[in-house]
Amino acid sequence: MSTSFKSIRYFIAVAESGSISAAIHELGVSQSVVSQAIAQMEADLGTLLFERRARGMSLTHAGHQFLRHAHQIDVAMRNARDALASRPHTVTGSLNVGVTSLMVGYYLPFLLDRFRRVFPRIQVQITEDRRDYLEHLLISGELDVALIVVSQLQNRQALETETILRSGWRVWLPVNHRLTGEEKIEATELARQSLVLLQVDELGDATTALWNAGGADPTVLIRTSSVEAVRSLVATGAGCSVLPDMLYRPWSLEGDRIEARPLAHTLPHLEVGLAWRKGAVLPESLSNFLTAVRPTLEGHAPGGVGHVR
Repeated sequence: MSTSFKSIRYFIAVAESGSISAAIHELGVSQSVVSQAIAQMEADLGTLLFERRARGMSLTHAGHQFLRHAHQIDVAMRNARDALASRPHTVTGSLNVGVTSLMVGYYLPFLLDRFRRVFPRIQVQITEDRRDYLEHLLISGELDVALIVVSQLQNRQALETETILRSGWRVWLPVNHRLTGEEKIEATELARQSLVLLQVDELGDATTALWNAGGADPTVLIRTSSVEAVRSLVATGAGCSVLPDMLYRPWSLEGDRIEARPLAHTLPHLEVGLAWRKGAVLPESLSNFLTAVRPTLEGHAPGGVGHVR
């Protein structure tokens, strides 16, 4: 069988226009080319597709049946061409991504690696700042998307979000600390210890709620924005800390071990996700971003923390 996609297009044009002479104006080819193509199709199919008349051509019963299939073939071909024309590695443009300091070290490298592999010609601009300021930039249109703690958003009515990770909290302890023998640790007991608090992405506000609920007055050794500093101080016995599981590693940079135990009264889960401005139509740059990075965020969970959708 020698019927081509081009011949099928000729057949559809003649069937819809009712004559070869009308069809050639749309197709931009000669009458003889279309006539030969249709004659060859009829020979290949072993049946007449048209009834030839003095004032035009009309479909036979077989022609009507074939027209339905011809349209399906034409649509499939158009879809295939569109798919090839929009291959990710040919897509150009720009994308402005916001990220908090907490997310920079834990998720941004994996996110960017995936996105650059899929869309290598899209230029990415990264803005690191506080969560509240990133919300402002999203709403004003200066950022396309942000990777932030979505459970703490202030402008929920103006932003769309997608939760990628939900993390619980545990107490970090040095090895051989007496509280490592406890199944669960009370806030009042923890308040008697020297505390190393991570003051970033409002994590300090969450732990403050823990003390307020227990009516405790904790002894704070230091408030720091460095996760590695917290690890080192806890591991060397300087104090204890309360942090999300997504940040937990059993070792400090110096190689000292860190233990973790659950709280007796749990804190609300910390939700990490993507946020973007609400709108009727998803911008192409953002759609490409979500398509590319979702598999990475779903498949990579630092510290063994599970993801949710």
